[in-house]
Amino acid sequence: MKLIHCADIHLDSSFSANFDKEKARERKTELLRTFVRMTEYAADNGIDAVLIAGDLFDKDVVSAMTRNGVIGAIEAARNVLFYYLKGNHDRKDFFGSLSETPENLKTFNDKWTSYKLSEKVTLYGLEFNSENYKSAADTLVTDPSDINIVMLHGQESPSASDRTEIINLKSFKNRNIDYMALGHVHAYKNAVLDARGRYCYPGCLEGRGFDESGEHGFVVLDIDERSGKIETSLINIDSRKFINIEADITGLLTTRQMTDLISGKLEACGATAKDYVRVVLKGQTDVEAEKNEKLIAKTFEEKYCLFRLYDESAFSIDYESYAADRSLKGEFIRTVKDDVTVPDDKKASVIRYGIRALLGEDIIE
Repeated sequence: MKLIHCADIHLDSSFSANFDKEKARERKTELLRTFVRMTEYAADNGIDAVLIAGDLFDKDVVSAMTRNGVIGAIEAARNVLFYYLKGNHDRKDFFGSLSETPENLKTFNDKWTSYKLSEKVTLYGLEFNSENYKSAADTLVTDPSDINIVMLHGQESPSASDRTEIINLKSFKNRNIDYMALGHVHAYKNAVLDARGRYCYPGCLEGRGFDESGEHGFVVLDIDERSGKIETSLINIDSRKFINIEADITGLLTTRQMTDLISGKLEACGATAKDYVRVVLKGQTDVEAEKNEKLIAKTFEEKYCLFRLYDESAFSIDYESYAADRSLKGEFIRTVKDDVTVPDDKKASVIRYGIRALLGEDIIE
C-alpha cells in the first residue's frame, strides 16, 4: 500500500508580505497548481490514499478558483481516497458546507474517527479543540495487530501560543502507533516516536516566504502489509524556492568581488531564474572599500524572479595606517577618531561617508 502524507498547504494565502499584487496573484495560482500536481502524482503513481493533516486552506473565505480547483482535482483522482483533517487555519467546515462532496473524500471531527485503509492498515484522526486536546492520547484505542496510522494537527513544542495546538508526543508512546502523520510545522521532520513507530511533519508543499526556504513537498509512505515495515521518502514538488544566503564580505574591496562571491554561493545552492532569493551581507569591510549595494542588487534582480539584498555588514578602519597621513583625508580621519561626541561604533561609518564626500561621490542612500 502506498500513501501520501501532506499538510499546511495554505491555499488562498495572501502572499502580501513578500510580493506586489501581481506577483502575489501569480504565487497564489502556483500554490493551487502544486496541490493539483500532487493529486495527479497520486493518480499516476499507484497511491491508494492522500492524508491531508490540516491547513489545506489559509483562511475562512475560500475563493471560487480555489474551491473549484480543489474539488476538481480530488474528483479527477477518482481511484485515490483523500482523508482531510482540519487544522487551526481551517476554522470553517469547507467541505461540509458544499451541497455535494466528492465521493472519494473522507473527513474527521473532534472525536477519534477510524478508517480501514486495508485489511491490515487503520487510520485514526482527531481534530483538536479546547475540550479534547489533553485527553487525546488516553482516548485513542488501537488494535496492536494492525498497522496503525494516527493523524493530528499541532506542534510538539510546548511554546505554542494556543494550548490546543500542542501534541504531547510522550503521551502517544507505546500505544501501538506505527506512523504519526502530523501537520502544523512547515519544515520536514521525521523522527522516532518509540520502539515501534515514528512521527513525521511533511512540511508545506510550497514555501510562502523567506522564513520557509529550502525544498518542500510531500511524504510517500510505502507500507509492506506483511512485515509491517513502512518506508518513507520526501518528494520535492515545489514550483519555486525561497533561497536565503549570507555572504561574508570581510576583506573584499570592490563591488565586483562581492558580486562574484554572491554568484558563487547562489550557484552552489542550485538557485535558478525562477527562484526567490534573499542575500544578507555580513562581515566587515574597509572604510575605503568600493561597495555599491544598488549595483549588486541590480545585477541579481535581472537574474531571478525576486531578489532582496540586506546589508548587515560593518566598516572597519586601521587608524594606525593614517597616523602620519598629512592629507585632508588623514586629518579628517584623525579628527573623527578623537571626537568624543561621535560614538565609537559609529566612527567608521562617519569616516566612510566623509571619504566619499571628499572624493565627490554621491552619498545619498
